[in-house]
Amino acid sequence: KFGHTIKQYSPSGKLIQVLGTAGKAGSSLNPLQFDQPAEVFVDTGGGMYIVDGDGGLNNRLLKLSKGLELVWMHGEKGGGPAQLYIPHSVATDSFGRVWVADRGNKRIQAFDSTSGEWLGSWSSCFTEDAPYSVRVTPGNKFLIVAQLNINRVSILHVPPVGDIRDCRIASMIQLADEIKPHLVDVNEKTGAVYVAEIGAQQAQKYIPYS
Repeated sequence: KFGHTIKQYSPSGKLIQVLGTAGKAGSSLNPLQFDQPAEVFVDTGGGMYIVDGDGGLNNRLLKLSKGLELVWMHGEKGGGPAQLYIPHSVATDSFGRVWVADRGNKRIQAFDSTSGEWLGSWSSCFTEDAPYSVRVTPGNKFLIVAQLNINRVSILHVPPVGDIRDCRIASMIQLADEIKPHLVDVNEKTGAVYVAEIGAQQAQKYIPYS
């Protein structure tokens, strides 16, 4: 049996623990169960953010403590503030904000990392295609966003604290047809951007301008 779990490994590849029940989809919080969790992000303090529901039963954003206790959750399906539909990626910045690629609603939502309070959302940058993956560059300068169906990686300005505003595009990487960028990640030391491309079946690395 496999699927519907989140696994923690040591740096050497040893399996440490499993959250969820392998092969069994669910919505329970005690014990924790998942249905097609899309991504997990661990912040510098050990807090764990999980987007659960890549087209399954759930449409949830959960924050777990370092000790794996539930801190807060948003789990209502819909298109309103703090509601989610196929949340696909999550990242944090050093200002205490959580950024969620709310794929089914074609928007990015922002939440307070401590309280879970909804801070705002962006949709104007995603009229052509939904955000599939989101990461923050070092220094909280840019959000890197993958848009699979238009073969694009968008680079968005991170807004100032206290004012989410509308999203502003700083630049973009337009890829060839059928490349299909699915996930992105950022090296926190160098700022290099890594793009996993399911159409091209490869990963590419982009180095920021000095």
